[in-house]
Amino acid sequence: MIGGSLFAAEPDATQKNKWEDQRKEMIAKGVEYLRFLQGENGGFSSTPRAGIGISIIALIGLMESGISPDDPAVAKGIDYLLKNVHEDGGIYSPGGRIAIYESCLAVSCLNLARKLGRKNLDEYIKKGEAYIRSQQYGEENGTDQENVYYGGLGYGGKSRPDLSNTQFFMETLHELGAGPDDEAIKRALVFVSRCQNLKTEADLSSPEEKNTDGGFIYTCAGEGESPAGRVEGGLRSYGSITYAGLKSLIYAGLDEKDPRVKAASGWIRDHYTLTENPGLGKRGLYYYYHTMSKTLNVLKKNLFTDKDGNDHYWKGELIDLLKTAQNKDGSWVNDNRMWMENDPGLITGYVLIVLAYCAEDRSEK
Repeated sequence: MIGGSLFAAEPDATQKNKWEDQRKEMIAKGVEYLRFLQGENGGFSSTPRAGIGISIIALIGLMESGISPDDPAVAKGIDYLLKNVHEDGGIYSPGGRIAIYESCLAVSCLNLARKLGRKNLDEYIKKGEAYIRSQQYGEENGTDQENVYYGGLGYGGKSRPDLSNTQFFMETLHELGAGPDDEAIKRALVFVSRCQNLKTEADLSSPEEKNTDGGFIYTCAGEGESPAGRVEGGLRSYGSITYAGLKSLIYAGLDEKDPRVKAASGWIRDHYTLTENPGLGKRGLYYYYHTMSKTLNVLKKNLFTDKDGNDHYWKGELIDLLKTAQNKDGSWVNDNRMWMENDPGLITGYVLIVLAYCAEDRSEK
């Protein structure tokens, strides 16, 4: 197992202190790399055509690492972000190709900066929230519950909804204080449930169109889609999106008694690993770590038991793995370029967020 160890019980204080020292050392190097990478315009991407999303992830990573929003690099990055505010309240790159995705991340980023003391962001956050809410498929734009688009969001405009963008939407609303009784969260739960490989009351598919392993697919819209391909009975579940789905179920107020949560947790137990993104190999590997760390934090589980009964202290396992993967210049990057994971600004931002969730005293913010 790469960078991982199995523990029959929670590690002792000596081991935890060792991991904490490693974590802080990695964060310091990662922060310095992002400072070096930042461009004159305040962005952090080595791929300018990618838009502002990569820079937002880097900014969140810096602030999650304890860097103040008043720090020159972060302040410059936020100013760059605010130059992309539009009249409709959205915060996205010119052209708006992935406007919903970028706006959800941007609102989360500005909200974090506000919590950490940055002033004069309330109006941007308020309008940004209104914008992303307006983009959800629902009754207000003529989409009823019989439509497989219902409750979901895509990358931008009237694009097909998917679980990745919908989970970012739910996470942003959660961070802004929305709970399970929020109408947008309720609608999103319908879409999330339909993306699970499990028969539920919300499901519109027939038994032969869906396997029932409890994991999640990318989207239920149209004929459905999973980059992991197909298995007997339907579309194949995969790791990163199953963590995203489980986290979304929790944000929607479901607990371990709910069959959807039980099924998703069971799939994760059956496929627990850090060596790959289950079902996709190295594709989306760091997105997988990012979503995994957030989900296990929401579940308040420091020890996670796999299908063989082995307890994994996942925080320590991730720290060990990421220490081995860090480059000499302080960056991280995926050799597999799918979903732009060959961009060190994106991946270093992801890892700094992961390491924040690996802190021993981390609690959900």
